[in-house]
Amino acid sequence: MKISIWLDEAPLAQGVTQEDRPQITPYVVHNEATTAAMIILPGGGYANRAAHEGEPIALWLNELGISAFVVDYRVAPYQYPAPLLDAQRSIRYVRHHAEDWNIDPQRIGILGFSAGGHLASTAGTHFDAGMPNADDPVERVSCRPDAMVLCYPVISFGEHGHDGSMDNLLGANAPADLRKYLSNELQVTDQTPPTFLWHTANDPVVKVENSLLFAAALSHHGVPFDLHIYEDGRHGLGLAQDEPETHTWTKVCEHWLGRRGFHSKLVIAKK
Repeated sequence: MKISIWLDEAPLAQGVTQEDRPQITPYVVHNEATTAAMIILPGGGYANRAAHEGEPIALWLNELGISAFVVDYRVAPYQYPAPLLDAQRSIRYVRHHAEDWNIDPQRIGILGFSAGGHLASTAGTHFDAGMPNADDPVERVSCRPDAMVLCYPVISFGEHGHDGSMDNLLGANAPADLRKYLSNELQVTDQTPPTFLWHTANDPVVKVENSLLFAAALSHHGVPFDLHIYEDGRHGLGLAQDEPETHTWTKVCEHWLGRRGFHSKLVIAKK
């Protein structure tokens, strides 16, 4: 069942259709112990949202004992900042209602594919602690994710950026300062959440440099990260279950999520 994340009309709403009302679809794990949660942002170049990067990912996370929430964030003709407001609101909403779903409010991550990876990395580099005096209690809650999983993400709107995503999000001929502000490799700080990244070296759509630049920025600021580059693979693989190489990304990500305390399926001693 989809849940509208805004109390009334969403900010910047252009109409009253379903595409004007951002929603989340919960996939909640029912355990006695509290669970972690991941906010899922499918890709689609900020023009649509790819179904194979939504529910199948949520069900995989459920197998790990992680609750998941697939976000119907706004896409074109909506532009910045509407998608970011939806991603931030989704984090706040799940954190605010964490007790209702038996979720640990300090273990809420974000996972995004392609342009959804850009949106996820934007949420992970442009966040706030909430507005204590807001009338809406959801807005009083932090929108900082506790971890990020970025899958063949768009990161930069510079030399290696994805023009289609940038044009859909910012419009043609966007100002240089806005392109820089949303080139997320330039926005990393020591407060950026720990991050897992994977990409293919020959991705023909989103250049691998996007993940390399973000990993370098994380390293520079001392933020923990895992980076996995596969030699070969097309763009938009999702779970990649039938792929000879890249299908392993879910296993290595599972291992990493265990190290970050997002599930108890793996018991890993820290050094």
